[in-house]
Amino acid sequence: MAIIRFDPFRSFETLARRMSEMFEDFGKGITVSASDFSPRVDITEDEKHLYVTVEIPGVSKEDVKVSINDENILTIEGEKKREVKTEDKSRNFIRIERSFGSFQRSFMLPDNVKRDNVSAKFENGVLTITLEKVEPEPPKRIEIPIS
Repeated sequence: MAIIRFDPFRSFETLARRMSEMFEDFGKGITVSASDFSPRVDITEDEKHLYVTVEIPGVSKEDVKVSINDENILTIEGEKKREVKTEDKSRNFIRIERSFGSFQRSFMLPDNVKRDNVSAKFENGVLTITLEKVEPEPPKRIEIPIS
């Protein structure tokens, strides 16, 4: 029977390496702004569409802006406003856990997304952005004569 030395940090190193690899492949176009409030985002796809789902409870539709720039970067920005002012002297805060403030999330879109055919729906504090995919152009092949 062989004795194997237990290294409690080995699994953490493996996890850190896998996360690093994941972000190298996927995360080149992701930015998160430093603010008190940063909404959670899920990005999914099927054969014809790419879906970006953003949880922004307590934010009105008028306080959210979605845009795509020339570099194919999708930006979602807005502000979650505090309902009760901290200056209100009639209320004493016992605990404050909710985050407020402006937010901005940006994601680099793949090249196979139609930028001119994007829809956004806001319902029950969830913003869903639907982007249509296009078939990538096949690479051009040039025959070179051999002499």
